Amino acid sequence: MQQKLKRSTVIIYSSARKNGNTQAHVNSFAEQNDVRTICLDDYKIAPYCYNKNYKSDDFYAVFEALLKYDHWVFASPVYWYSTTVQMKLFIDRITDYMDDEALKPKLRTLRSKHFSVLSNASSTEAPACFVEQFKNTFSYLGMQFINHHHKSTQKVA
Repeated sequence: MQQKLKRSTVIIYSSARKNGNTQAHVNSFAEQNDVRTICLDDYKIAPYCYNKNYKSDDFYAVFEALLKYDHWVFASPVYWYSTTVQMKLFIDRITDYMDDEALKPKLRTLRSKHFSVLSNASSTEAPACFVEQFKNTFSYLGMQFINHHHKSTQKVA
């Protein structure tokens, strides 16, 4: 993902450590491509609930703001082969749009969108299962996968 992006792009990221490696990776990518960033850790996103009883929750506002972008870049550190809790909450809550007939048309707009993944960890590569969770989920929703870029945080001695 080194070349300049031609699509309207947003980076959606989360990390347990503010101003850490993920933030640096996101900032570098954002500066190279002049894109907007949304840190999920700045929002309250409740776990998915069948009764949809969410109090003071930011999920719908965040998701609807993302709909205006053609390319979504998900950025997260690798935690035990997976993403952060906040990113997982966000992904799980997309189910709200699948369960509600009134919201389904908005969900269908994802079929015209693209996505990429940024990851970082002490390993030289992200585990395949980390990338696959994004590919499987967002391909299921009709989005087209563009690219994955991993940055190793391991210090060379």
